[in-house]
Amino acid sequence: MFSNSTKYAIKAVLYLAVHSSEEQKIMIKDIAEPINVPKHYIAKILQALSKKDIISSTKGPKGGFYLTSDQLQTKVMQIIEAVDGEERFNSCLLSLEKCNSDNPCSLHHLVFDEKNKINERLKMTTLKDLRQHIMRGESILPL
Repeated sequence: MFSNSTKYAIKAVLYLAVHSSEEQKIMIKDIAEPINVPKHYIAKILQALSKKDIISSTKGPKGGFYLTSDQLQTKVMQIIEAVDGEERFNSCLLSLEKCNSDNPCSLHHLVFDEKNKINERLKMTTLKDLRQHIMRGESILPL
């Protein structure tokens, strides 16, 4: 359902949501190791997210990545779309180009309604929501 890039992006952004602030910026090497993603790979992902204003970054000796309070209102779906685009998430589970409601694949009816429900929840859930779950011990930071 999610590409590796999207999984890594969500893990990295959640790491920032829990550990960073405008005063506490985090460098690539300090993000890559705990989430177990190669530095160069996560650097490209975070740079792309920064260009789309999903996260913030500052260059220099006291630089790094962080989230502002406004960015904590980012919806999880916005991260998915920023990395993979909307089409990937809405694509056929069997990767059939012509699969749709009028021309369904064999799994379409099985998962279509549930996939739409997940889609709606991802559009409503913010980084702040997920951070609160982690901080209250209701979920773990996916490392």
